[in-house]
Amino acid sequence: MNKKRDENQRENVRKINKIINDIKKVKIQGARNITKAAVKAYFIFPSKKTKQMLLASRPTEPMMGNVLDLAESGISKEKILEHFEESQKKINFSTIKLIKNNDTIFTHCHSTNVINALIYAKKREKKFKVYNTETRPLFQGRKTAKELKEAGIKVTMFIDSAIALAIEKESKKDKIYANKIFLGADALTKNGIINKIGSKMVAELAHLHKIPLYIIADSWKFTKQKVPIEHRSLNEVWDKAPKNIKIKNPAFEFVPKKYIEGIVSEFGILSYDQFLKRFKN
Repeated sequence: MNKKRDENQRENVRKINKIINDIKKVKIQGARNITKAAVKAYFIFPSKKTKQMLLASRPTEPMMGNVLDLAESGISKEKILEHFEESQKKINFSTIKLIKNNDTIFTHCHSTNVINALIYAKKREKKFKVYNTETRPLFQGRKTAKELKEAGIKVTMFIDSAIALAIEKESKKDKIYANKIFLGADALTKNGIINKIGSKMVAELAHLHKIPLYIIADSWKFTKQKVPIEHRSLNEVWDKAPKNIKIKNPAFEFVPKKYIEGIVSEFGILSYDQFLKRFKN
């Protein structure tokens, strides 16, 4: 009996460690997917140690911290997962209101909330196309492009350094530009969002060219805490680079709320300040 129990414990430890390792190596990506994986790991062996190990795997994901707090307080796994599904449905219902036929929607990196909302709109016969970025150095944009293409959505992927080409409208005759921008968020804060590196450049271009930028995100990503900016391995950018060349590889950056037209969450479509007020209430 003890031998079987020990084997089960070792297997549980392996499962938890695999999830943690997959989060660290970005095999599991996107705030919601990371959080759902963390919930699965936590409930394999609920403890403060498990929670601390999971939080250390990605300290830039407040949604995971919020949800693990709920789990630790006694909220069931089923109740937590139910929130994700219900929240996505409400986000879908709101996002489709923003999409008009013949829109060109720009997105960056990979967001489960954004992708699910776009697929929902496609299934309800909205006619639009999507521009997205490859998102170096880990190419999360390829995952986005594949998922959209499999759903029958027309998608054009741009190299990261061509973001301006995808967003800017140079003249009335210009056909290569987006008229709406949908971004996800890894964190929602009082003053703006944290999202994949490159998001601020997108936001600034959107503001300059008067293209509305919407953040599509679950309210559980909101935090009052300071969110650290993760700096990842230099080898992701240039493996075996010559010595004495400095490489910066920040994974995320801050986008001020002044660039954001609205937040689309389970609360509906709200301005940033309206969202903060609703969340506070």
